[in-house]
Amino acid sequence: MFEVRGYAVQSPTSPLAPFTFSRREPGDHDVQIEIAYCGVCHSDIHQARDEWGGSIYPMVPGHEIVGRVTSVGREVTKLKVGDVAGVGCMVDSCRTCPNCKRGLEQHCQNHLSLTYNSTEQDRKTPTFGGYSSQIVVDERFTLTVSPMLPPDRVAPLLCAGITTYSPLKRWKTGTGHGVGVLGLGGLGHMAVKIAAAMGAEVTVLSGSRSKQADAIRLGAHEFALTSDAATTAGLAGRFDLIIDTVSAPHDLTAQLNSLKTGGTLVLVGASPKPLEVSAPALILNRRTLAGSLIGGIQETQELLDFCAKKNVLADVEVIPMKDINDAYERMIKGDVRYRFVIDLKTL
Repeated sequence: MFEVRGYAVQSPTSPLAPFTFSRREPGDHDVQIEIAYCGVCHSDIHQARDEWGGSIYPMVPGHEIVGRVTSVGREVTKLKVGDVAGVGCMVDSCRTCPNCKRGLEQHCQNHLSLTYNSTEQDRKTPTFGGYSSQIVVDERFTLTVSPMLPPDRVAPLLCAGITTYSPLKRWKTGTGHGVGVLGLGGLGHMAVKIAAAMGAEVTVLSGSRSKQADAIRLGAHEFALTSDAATTAGLAGRFDLIIDTVSAPHDLTAQLNSLKTGGTLVLVGASPKPLEVSAPALILNRRTLAGSLIGGIQETQELLDFCAKKNVLADVEVIPMKDINDAYERMIKGDVRYRFVIDLKTL
């Protein structure tokens, strides 16, 4: 074991504060990474404050991790010392269930070891995340990152990027497809960039007129103000696919009515309360309401390679570790364009 510095919460009501803990020494298949940057996801707030229930304390959040490899086990072949590597939302799974064998480790049927607020495969050892100086991960759950890309802008791809890439790929987004992106935040801004890079005609659907200029700058072809009834009515039957990134209660019927016959509305934002669905909005035009989590390891690597090729990167505000509590409050208010990323050199 070796000592690691980080920031942790000790309870649902305590602030993030300096915390020292131990990581395992790298085993034969492990990669040790000195963390350079870690993105701040809204789910960090939900879990730190136990808003989803079941939080484990002390908790070191963070699952958008990019850094440099400092040590590898003797059986490691994927990475070498000095390489730039990433770690996303999970650090292990059972590897034997049908989902794991299909490359859907995020849907492991036995035990998924999340990067933090979870346990290793022994179901006892707690996992600690990327608000820390170093991490040790089995090479099968590490990702290779192009050294030509700015690592701070890559970090959010490991959650916000893959969360939106996965459904866009699953529904075969490409040239000629109309894609709506509901909500322009951390997830939404990545959905816009990725869908546009895939060749789709992208429309941002937002209740805030202040997001219009950013929507176009990020690659959207159009902007629609969802708070305007006439605008919403004019979108009827418009889209093949809508990526819904909103994490608060909202009306799904208007979005469903904006789909073409056979279109799909995919939820990637997690509302804390149940959402009402109009049966006729689904039935009459054979529409689909679906959900999507993140992607498996292979798909996440595919995303990173796609983003490197297309030069798709997150828009970030880099912060020192000491400002993380203020960043949480700003994030709740929507005061970030579009992802906070912690510079771990400031730890």
